[in-house]
Amino acid sequence: MSNSSSITKFLLLAFVDTQELQLLHFWLFLGIYLAALLGNGLITPAIACDHRLHTPMYFFLLNLSLLDLASISTTVPKSMATSLWDTRTISYAGCAAQVFLFSFLITAEFSLLTVMAYDRYMAICNPLHYGTFLGSRPCANMAVAAWGSGFLHGLLHTANTFSLPLCQGNAINQFFCEVPQILKLSCSDAYLREVGVILVGVCLASGCFIFIVLSYVQIFRAVLRIPSQQGRHKVFSTCLPHLAVVSLFTSTAMAASLKPPSFASPPLELLMAVLYSVVPPAVNPLIYSMRNQELKDAIRRVVSEMFLTSDKFPSSLHK
Repeated sequence: MSNSSSITKFLLLAFVDTQELQLLHFWLFLGIYLAALLGNGLITPAIACDHRLHTPMYFFLLNLSLLDLASISTTVPKSMATSLWDTRTISYAGCAAQVFLFSFLITAEFSLLTVMAYDRYMAICNPLHYGTFLGSRPCANMAVAAWGSGFLHGLLHTANTFSLPLCQGNAINQFFCEVPQILKLSCSDAYLREVGVILVGVCLASGCFIFIVLSYVQIFRAVLRIPSQQGRHKVFSTCLPHLAVVSLFTSTAMAASLKPPSFASPPLELLMAVLYSVVPPAVNPLIYSMRNQELKDAIRRVVSEMFLTSDKFPSSLHK
C-alpha cells in the first residue's frame, strides 16, 4: 500500500506485450498523429491567411483546429514513446499535466462546438440579426469563454484529483493519465469528493448537448421551409460537417463514460479511450474539408504557396 505523498511516478497501461506489436502500435499512432498534424496544420493557416474565410464560422473552426492539435499532442506522443522505448513510467508532474491539459482541451472543445451550433442557428434562423450577435467582438468573447471554461474545469479536476490520497498503488489502467482510472487508486472514503466534480462536469456537458440538439431542431425546421432544393442543399452543406463532428465527439465520449461495469476490461477501455481522444482530432479536418469548397480552395492555395517558396529557397541560396 502506498499514499500520494510517496508516489513519484505512475505506470501506464501498454497496448500490447510483444515488441513486434509494440512497434506496430507505434507506427499506427504515428500515422494517426501525422494525419492530425497535417489536417489541422493546413486548416489553421488557410483560414488565418485567406481574408475570404474571416467569418464567424471559420473563426470558430480555426479555434477547433488549434484545440484538436493540442489535445492529440497531449496523449499520443507519450503513448508512442511508451511503445518505442518499452517504458511505461510517467512522472507525477507529467501525469498531473496530462490530466489538466486533457480536461482543459476536451471541455473547451465541447464548449466551442456549442458556440458553433449557436453560430449556425443564428445564420439560418435569424440572418437579419447575425451581424449584431456574431460580430468580431462577440465572436472573440465566445471563443475566450470556451477556452476559459476549459481552463477552469481542467484546473478544478487536476487540483481535486491530485489532492486525493492514493492508496491503491500507482498502476493506471489506461495509455494516458485519465481521471476515472486515477480515481481507482484513491482511498474509498475520499472518492466521493471527485465524483461530485465529475457530476458537475456531466451536468455542464448535458446542458451543452441539449442546447446543440435544440439548435439543430430549429435549424432543420427552418431548412424544411426553404422552397428551393438548391437552397436546402447549401444550408445542409454548412451544417452537416459540424453535426458530424458533434456526433463523433459525443458518441465516443458517452460510450466511454456510460458503458456498463460488466463490460469494463482493459482492452475495451483502451479502445474506448482511443475512440474519444485520438480519432476525433484526426478525423475532424477531413469532415470539415470534404464538403466545403471554399476551405479546400484555401488549403490548395496554402499548399501551392509552400511549394513555390520551397522552390525559390534553394535558388536564392545558390545565388
